[in-house]
Amino acid sequence: MIRYALTCPNEDAFEGWFASSADYDAQEAGGKIECPVCGSREIRKAPMAPAVARSREGAAEIAARVRNHIRDSFDYVGDGFADEARAIHDGEAPDRPIWGEATPEQAREMAEEGLPVAPLPAALAPTPPRKLN
Repeated sequence: MIRYALTCPNEDAFEGWFASSADYDAQEAGGKIECPVCGSREIRKAPMAPAVARSREGAAEIAARVRNHIRDSFDYVGDGFADEARAIHDGEAPDRPIWGEATPEQAREMAEEGLPVAPLPAALAPTPPRKLN
């Protein structure tokens, strides 16, 4: 995994985790990276600076904004994530941002297949919607 500091034309700063630099390049070229603040898909790498300690409130606020963005902008596909990611990648399902669960084996297979997916840190994952019976 590789972490990049990213920015959009509005100078919103955020970071992204990618399987490789080629994975970042492919996602960026395909417009699949989106600013969690403004939604822009015009993303570029920002200069990386040494980590500076932030207050817990600042980090918590940013994490909440990311969780809300994922909840409001991504389709939750549950444990069908691997199948849906493949369907999107193969053009068999509409291209859209999704999130859900995958086993470590499924995650490894998707990375080997070159699917543009990345793990979502638990601190950034929204609570999955409840199933209605």
